[in-house]
Amino acid sequence: MKNVYLDLHVLQTVPSSNINRDDAGSPKTAIYGGKVRSRVSSQSWKRAIRQGFKHESDGADWLDAYRTKRAVELLAKEIQKADSSLADDAALEKSIEIFTTAGIKLDSKTNETKALLFVSKGQLVKLAQYALEHEEDLAEKDDKKKAKEVKNRLKAVLNSDQSLDLALFGRMVADDPSLNVDASAQVAHAISTNAITPEYDYFTGLDDCQNDDEAGSAMIGTIEYNSSTLYRYANINLHDLQKNVGKDLTIEGLKLFIKEFVLSMPDGKQNTFANKTVPQYVMATIRTDTPVNLVSAFEDPVKGKNGYVAESIEKLENEYNETMKFVDQPVKTVVLTTKDSKMSDLAENLTDLINQTAGAVEETLNNENDHD
Repeated sequence: MKNVYLDLHVLQTVPSSNINRDDAGSPKTAIYGGKVRSRVSSQSWKRAIRQGFKHESDGADWLDAYRTKRAVELLAKEIQKADSSLADDAALEKSIEIFTTAGIKLDSKTNETKALLFVSKGQLVKLAQYALEHEEDLAEKDDKKKAKEVKNRLKAVLNSDQSLDLALFGRMVADDPSLNVDASAQVAHAISTNAITPEYDYFTGLDDCQNDDEAGSAMIGTIEYNSSTLYRYANINLHDLQKNVGKDLTIEGLKLFIKEFVLSMPDGKQNTFANKTVPQYVMATIRTDTPVNLVSAFEDPVKGKNGYVAESIEKLENEYNETMKFVDQPVKTVVLTTKDSKMSDLAENLTDLINQTAGAVEETLNNENDHD
């Protein structure tokens, strides 16, 4: 069976902003093609996408998950939801028992996991049910065979009912690799198509209550920022996504991912810069050979005198055509843009792009499954 991949390419102009900071508070950057570029980390954008899923969840467990060190606390609350007669200490004790039995190490003082743990709402619900319905099994510490069976059952729960973000972005559990989930999506660090020059905002803040004879500012500082046209890229292995969330949810999950990838934005310094924009260009490509990141279009940075978007689109579409020397013809490519494009299949709006892409993916997956 061939794999089926979706490539997403986005060009988005962002004005003065600092949406993803480094350890010094400066906007993240990268050197590419020998020039300084604006950069937004994949983790930062994935979190924005995950927050979008939660906003869209409407109570659906498969869209609700937590990446946290406080999984014990969350499970304790879920146990109390199922049995309101339990005191806080009793629920916490059961929660600790569940995670330690499953092989996840906890801090003895805080009861937190040693690292951030990705867990879905559905998994927490099932773990809570197990904690209440199998107390005797959990108490069997001396019977090694029984204890191993219980551990395997808990692992099975933690590997089922995956939320969309867990299925897409994966989970790594250093304590027990059998709890790892292979990511079905890859998100690249966004970088600017143009070279950037860091800029600084010198600001002062006056105290509204200071006396008339008091001079000077109550607060003085600087904020570093830049502006750029970002190239953003992500891909999904649709067979892996189908394996993670099941056939019925794959297409719905794909639609949500496209929507949130296109419309989301990390919220760093949003109150300072109000830099929330929407893309000027989106390309969705379905492939059966290999994903293709087209960032090489911008190794030589865009130097547009009248903005960067039009030239960025031209360079991206030229690179797309150049890659045909190395890869197979895509099953389908759909473009949505507010500017001129040389591509033949243009969507009218984002909903049209999502529906065209999802329909082609579903047809391709069905064809591949039929040939399996």
